[in-house]
Amino acid sequence: MTDPQAAPLAELASVLADKTRAAILLALLDGRAWTAGELARHAEVAPSTVSGHLTRLAEARFVTYYSQGRHRYVRITDPEVAELLENLTSRLDAPLPKVTSLKGSNRQRALATARTCYDHLAGRLGVAVADALVREKLVEVDEHPLVTGAGERWFAELGVDLGSLRGKRRPVLRECIDWTERRPHLAGAAASGLRETVTDRGWVVRVGDTRGMRVTEEGYGAFADLLGITRQELMVG
Repeated sequence: MTDPQAAPLAELASVLADKTRAAILLALLDGRAWTAGELARHAEVAPSTVSGHLTRLAEARFVTYYSQGRHRYVRITDPEVAELLENLTSRLDAPLPKVTSLKGSNRQRALATARTCYDHLAGRLGVAVADALVREKLVEVDEHPLVTGAGERWFAELGVDLGSLRGKRRPVLRECIDWTERRPHLAGAAASGLRETVTDRGWVVRVGDTRGMRVTEEGYGAFADLLGITRQELMVG
C-alpha cells in the first residue's frame, strides 16, 4: 500500500519545481517583506504572472501576506521554511555558477562573503562566526549546539537576551548547512539576535537590493576584538 504521505509530499515538491517560484523564494530569503511588483521585477515576469505563483506559494504555506497602509507585502512564513530552502540549496552541485559580468561577479562575491539566511548570518562570515564561537568555548556542539555559561555572558554583553529568547517556539541555536561554504553556520533565536545586533551597530551593511552583506571597517575590528576573526578569514578567493 502506498504511503499516505507520498502524494502530499509530491504535491509540496511540485510547488518548488518552477524556476519563477524558486527565484521568488530565494529573494525572500533576505528576511525582508517584498511587494508583488518588486518580486515580479526580480523574477523578470509580468505582475499578473507573479500573482498566480504567489497564490500557489501561499497555499503551500511557504509565504504569507500582510498589509501595512495601502501596501500588501509578502514574506517567508517562518524560519522553518527558510531552513528547508537553505538545506535544499546546499545540495546543489554548482552553488556558485560561473559569471561573465563584473556586476554578476561582485554580486556573487558579496553573497559568498556574507549574507542573510532569512534572519541570521550566512556565507563565509556566518561560518567564521560559528567556528569562532566554538573555538572561544562560547558554544558547544555535540548533537545540538548549546550556549555555554561564558556564552551566556558574551551574548548578554552584546545585548542579546537569551532568557527571553528561550520562551519562543524556535530553538535558541541550531546548525544550518551553508550552501556556499558547505559547512554549518548557526541559526535559531540567538543567531537571529546576533545578526540584528551586528546590523544595528553597522558592522555589516546590505549590498544593494540583495541579501548580500558587506563587513564595514568597524565590523572587521569588532569581529576581531570579540571573536578573533581576522580579515583574511572572511576573504573569498
